[in-house]
Amino acid sequence: MTTDAFLADCRARLAFDLLSNTWNAVVLWALREGPYRHGELRERIGGISSKVLTETLRRLEFNGLVERHAHAETPPRVTYELTSLGLTLLGPIGTIGAWAFAHGDEVMAAQDRATGLE
Repeated sequence: MTTDAFLADCRARLAFDLLSNTWNAVVLWALREGPYRHGELRERIGGISSKVLTETLRRLEFNGLVERHAHAETPPRVTYELTSLGLTLLGPIGTIGAWAFAHGDEVMAAQDRATGLE
């Protein structure tokens, strides 16, 4: 057994994979005050198609981060909310977001330099 923390089957890599999809973190963050219906989430997030939101919610549900609740009503109503496991990711997502606010201009300036737009 190796102690290398970033091998393909390690838990750290699992976490990086979960957060590497842009929409995963965005949807989790949007659900922090949930539960929300699909349409409400689309409005809160903006810029996400219905199809991509559905795929993201299914992926997050598969990974145990989001729960889907089908309410026995007429008309039918479905809501999504964070699980207790999903709630544990809000801290790391918030930290990454704070880093982005603090350093985003520097990153964009570097990108402009690299593409000659400066």
